[in-house]
Amino acid sequence: MPGMVVFGRRWGIASDDLVFPGCFELFFRLLWWIGTMILFTYHKGNFDCNGKGVLHSYLVGLLVVLALIISSLCATVYVSAQGTITNPGPRRSIPALVYLRALLYIPELVWACLGAVWVSDDSKGCDPATVGAVIAAVVASWIILLFTAVGVVFVFDPLGNPRPRPTSMEPLGVRDLQSSEGTQFFSTARSLAVKVWESRLRLLCCCLPQDESRRAAFSSISQLLSGFFSDTDLVPSDIAAGLALLHQEQDKMEMSRDPEVTVEHSPSSPIGEDLETELEKAAHCMQFAAAAYGWPLYIYSNLFTGPCKLSGDCCRSRAAEYDIVGGDHLGCHFSSILHSTGLQYRDFIYVSFHNQIYEIPFFVALDHKREAVLVAVRGTLSLKDVLTDLSAECENLPIEGVTGACYAHKGICQAAGFIYKKLMNDGILNQAFSIAPEYKLVITGHSLGAGTASLLAILLHNSYPTLQCYSFSPPGGLLSKALADYSKDFVVSVVLGKDLVPRLSIPNMEDLKRRILKIVSNCNKPKYRILLQGCWYELFGGDPDDFPTEMDNRREEELSQPLLGEESLIIRHSSSYQSLASDDSPAHTAAHLPLFLPGRILHITEDGPSRRSCFSQVRYRADWSNEMAFRSILISPRMLADHMPDAVLRALKSLTSDHPFPLCPSSLSNSQHNTI
Repeated sequence: MPGMVVFGRRWGIASDDLVFPGCFELFFRLLWWIGTMILFTYHKGNFDCNGKGVLHSYLVGLLVVLALIISSLCATVYVSAQGTITNPGPRRSIPALVYLRALLYIPELVWACLGAVWVSDDSKGCDPATVGAVIAAVVASWIILLFTAVGVVFVFDPLGNPRPRPTSMEPLGVRDLQSSEGTQFFSTARSLAVKVWESRLRLLCCCLPQDESRRAAFSSISQLLSGFFSDTDLVPSDIAAGLALLHQEQDKMEMSRDPEVTVEHSPSSPIGEDLETELEKAAHCMQFAAAAYGWPLYIYSNLFTGPCKLSGDCCRSRAAEYDIVGGDHLGCHFSSILHSTGLQYRDFIYVSFHNQIYEIPFFVALDHKREAVLVAVRGTLSLKDVLTDLSAECENLPIEGVTGACYAHKGICQAAGFIYKKLMNDGILNQAFSIAPEYKLVITGHSLGAGTASLLAILLHNSYPTLQCYSFSPPGGLLSKALADYSKDFVVSVVLGKDLVPRLSIPNMEDLKRRILKIVSNCNKPKYRILLQGCWYELFGGDPDDFPTEMDNRREEELSQPLLGEESLIIRHSSSYQSLASDDSPAHTAAHLPLFLPGRILHITEDGPSRRSCFSQVRYRADWSNEMAFRSILISPRMLADHMPDAVLRALKSLTSDHPFPLCPSSLSNSQHNTI
């Protein structure tokens, strides 16, 4: 549903978004009106104190104003609950009700001032309960006015000038797409959108120095975000409703799907390669990938013992014992790494906590247990890392010996280049191998660190042909197909469950947007019911709802034609937009270059029902998968929880341990039997 147009501009809220805030305010106003009526009735309108005339007028006026506000809220809630997301016709009177409600703020403000004047000047000699009630009413009025102002700020859309509508004889979107006036309008709107997103990023990162690299990053990220949102006219609640519907639809499809055949060996690995051995190596490397996050993850994973263990090590001066670069003045990061990995001070060759855009922390250490020189790269832990993540356009990455198009995620590519120069130009790897020449090179990381580790492995592979890389929960939009195939010989990616990040790429986001538009335009339920039932399903489970759709009774041949509802949500047809009846993979249809996960992919999933009691045991299975299995985003409450490094580490340990974890999961994973 396009944003509601009132006061001469379009807002970031639709006409069917007033049900929940209206009900909340209505409940509050009813209690307020009842309390005021009880107070007035108890005194029978006669007050024995100074200023009793003003008090009588104030209470009578307050009852009238509250009654008018309650009436307007009832009408607003009722009308806002009518129709569907793509059928706003029954809600055409909402703008008039909004104007009426805005007018009622004027007498409420006047009465709040009158009550404040009475309390300060004429309340002497009055019953303390009466004075307290008036003070409460005045404070409540000012709180509501304040929250209203805050709400207006939140729903304000800087791009909210009403968009031109097509003539009735032309299909929606065609006139704007073809006419020079429409082209000029969208060009101007796109430029304005880029500036707005750039301003938002600057505000979000106001604490960071504004140098040339950051300005360039802001500009490229703004171009990406403005382009993604430019061809649809959805408000945030429409997206929330679409995600709720899509989650239930995906769960229905998963319940009806036949059990998958387990792939016992990686298709690109030797037949005799043992999956259990690969899992043991991955579980070992994941300890280093998690340790790279420093003290925040260590404290999070050890809430009771972590602070005590670190307290004796932090602030202790050991500058002469090891070389640390930037960002760990108290020594807490390095102390947590020592506790997490079990290594000694002398085992570390280089430790860097230096953090800028495209420059992320890492450390190099000697892993004597596995006889490896290990490079661990930290994942996202700061705003600078987020900007590196969001620099998602493609950048060429030519590699000697690789045929085909070679390109990768720009931000991660530059981060890998930064570490590569440090390792090679500063002689860090030469120093490590001079100490242990028989050791092999192993690179690891989680999330952003996983993507950086994979690209770093590709850059180093010609110099170190025997290197191995273990990439945990890497970003989905990382490598071109040629580079992804090239990395299969030395990179293993580990993905847990329905983790969002390995499925996150621009083509996948375009696919998600297309599916949201389709399911929202097809559903004939009001938005408030979709959101209520969606929240119930997320919290308490149950069977996915079979929402009736406008397509239920349509003829088969009509299904290939776009719906009127879907067209009403499209401002203009972008190059990535197709008919929403098509379910083609975004890998084949998106205008953006497709990017893939690196290397061979080890997918860890839970056996058994997706919902369980807190104290039930979880059984995991690990199967080899392929990059095409991650070409669609799965909606789930676990899509973020499965990405957490401690969850990945716990799952890997459960698969390689003889004893299940006895602890209750915090929605992540837990105690378990080994299933491979």
